[in-house]
Amino acid sequence: MQGTLYNTGAVVLGSMIGLLFHSRLPERFAKIFYQAIGLLILSLGLGMVVKLSDFLLLSFSIIGGAFLGELVDISSLVNRTSEKLKSKIKSQNDNFSEGFVTGILVMCVGTLAVLGPLEEGLGKGTALLQTKSVIDFVTSILLASSLGVGVLFSALPLLVYQGSITLFAGSLQGFFSDTMIANLSVMGGVLLLGVGLGVLKIKKINVINMLPSLVMVAILSFWF
Repeated sequence: MQGTLYNTGAVVLGSMIGLLFHSRLPERFAKIFYQAIGLLILSLGLGMVVKLSDFLLLSFSIIGGAFLGELVDISSLVNRTSEKLKSKIKSQNDNFSEGFVTGILVMCVGTLAVLGPLEEGLGKGTALLQTKSVIDFVTSILLASSLGVGVLFSALPLLVYQGSITLFAGSLQGFFSDTMIANLSVMGGVLLLGVGLGVLKIKKINVINMLPSLVMVAILSFWF
């Protein structure tokens, strides 16, 4: 889990640096930084979506995943967890939940978040996670400077998510095919588009409740 620990540390360090700017940043700069982040997230999502090759599978995955997520109401669970964290650290940051959720979505959704820990778990090194650590370091600085301390705590779900993939990599080796990874990347891109639209205040989309779409697309890719 060395690579994931590096990645988590990069998010924590980047967030702490971002918080130094957050407390001193005039509101107009925070606003323009946040808009820049939104555009970057949209660009990243678009870059992943253009590789779409199976629209039907993607459609079933996102509809089925959204149904399951809404049924369980994952967003309420995440928001309650976020509020508990906020209460425990006695944070006065109004954007705590937004920073927490945005950090999770941006840093846990994507090809590197799957391939990196998978390769490490299979003994193929930590090169991908080192690359992801650099990207997440910069991203967490930008997010924390705009949204505050909530971004710092998104490192916890990142550690659990990627760490679990690394630990179970041996069992998952035969499950993750090239096609599945490509489909996961496209679905991650779709979800990032939703995050970007929300950050830019264009349309608020409950992306958290669509996270089961990643599980759905993996299962359908395995079957078909």
